[in-house]
Amino acid sequence: MLDSSSRSGSTRSGLSGRATLEEPRDASPHGVGTSTAPRRKQPRGGTRKAVNRLVEDDLIRRVSFDEYRDKVRNVYAGPKGALLATCSLLSLHSPMGERLFRKRKFSLDGAKRILDVGSGAGQIVKHLLKYAPCDARIVGIDLSPEMLRRARQRLRSDRPEFYSADLTHLPFADATFDCVTCGYVLEHLPDPRMGFRELYRVMTPGARMLLLTTEDSFGGAWTSRLFCCRTYNREELRGMTHECGLVWHRELWFSSVHRLLRAGGICVELVKPA
Repeated sequence: MLDSSSRSGSTRSGLSGRATLEEPRDASPHGVGTSTAPRRKQPRGGTRKAVNRLVEDDLIRRVSFDEYRDKVRNVYAGPKGALLATCSLLSLHSPMGERLFRKRKFSLDGAKRILDVGSGAGQIVKHLLKYAPCDARIVGIDLSPEMLRRARQRLRSDRPEFYSADLTHLPFADATFDCVTCGYVLEHLPDPRMGFRELYRVMTPGARMLLLTTEDSFGGAWTSRLFCCRTYNREELRGMTHECGLVWHRELWFSSVHRLLRAGGICVELVKPA
């Protein structure tokens, strides 16, 4: 599923503000303290993280995974899910996402079996239908049957195959897909490794993945509040991909402005080693 702000669509990293600290007094050789060190102000980044944590929805940490999954299914079956495609368009994430394929920042050349995880209203599948090789098999999954109904209605194409499925238990054999797109789904998992390991399993050696997920920024925190999801710290997420055997090949940006401002959420190409 995709979100509407950095959804540009899930595991919160431990982010909290640090209290303002006073530098310790320097000790002299005789054990006499001196007070030459000035006080150090609280880092701005620490304040921002604390504010983001207050804004961020924490349901995923307060209830069981089964309860949370039911909540997510209900959220997307309701009005928020119905407005998802419109929100993606108005926030420019849908056209910016298309730009990744049109400019071949993430190339679909040679892809034969493509899996789109969290298809939602078909935002990414729409791009795959336009830019993937004409003989490529396109498969989309989503936790919400209602979102898949909306995707079929919106795309009006018999080419993509849609299945209602859970990212943590994909109904596919090992090494099935040579290309994966995963847009704003990971933030709906309490631990991203649950999804990474399953995606690793169904990817062929050498397969590539386009991963988009909500970052622990102020905009990401509001996305979390709106869609009951978590956010991710970029470096912590990178470490987790490595734990699961995936290579963090390169970071992608919607535009040079996004790169300059470090905006638009986390967008990265992952590779399963050959």
